[in-house]
Amino acid sequence: MGKLGARQQRFVEEYMVDLNATQAAIRAGYSPKAAKEIGCENLTKSNIADAIARLRAEQSKRTGITADRVLQELAKIGFADVSDIVNLDEAAIRRGNCKDDTAAIQSVKVKRIPTEDGDIVEREFRLYDKTKALEQLGRHLGLYNDKLRLDGAFQINFTGEADLKD
Repeated sequence: MGKLGARQQRFVEEYMVDLNATQAAIRAGYSPKAAKEIGCENLTKSNIADAIARLRAEQSKRTGITADRVLQELAKIGFADVSDIVNLDEAAIRRGNCKDDTAAIQSVKVKRIPTEDGDIVEREFRLYDKTKALEQLGRHLGLYNDKLRLDGAFQINFTGEADLKD
């Protein structure tokens, strides 16, 4: 692994701020006109890529943010069943729910409306977007492919001048 120059080291530090190579190059002192190309090129250099990987691993360890944790949180949302979380007859969160159950709750609103016969209580429970979480999990698992891929051989035959005029 080669040593980093001062500007390369600064690039690595700046890249860790927002993972934007162009902006990191500008903040590291490279020409704004060439920043996109230099940022992209820097990411391909093994000494810079190794330094970034090392810092990202340290950051992950320090913060506890890992791919596994992100997937676990998405799974909590994607596989949440509102009837496991909320007592639908009483419109209240079930007692004894663990954090895994309640992690899917985005918000709870309680509205009291005073009447002559007593308060009417309206409760609204909103879960995080289950479809979005399942989509992200599916992408992680490779269930979706947004790229069109054409394979195979084909032959094009031109039979005369008329075909070329169109």
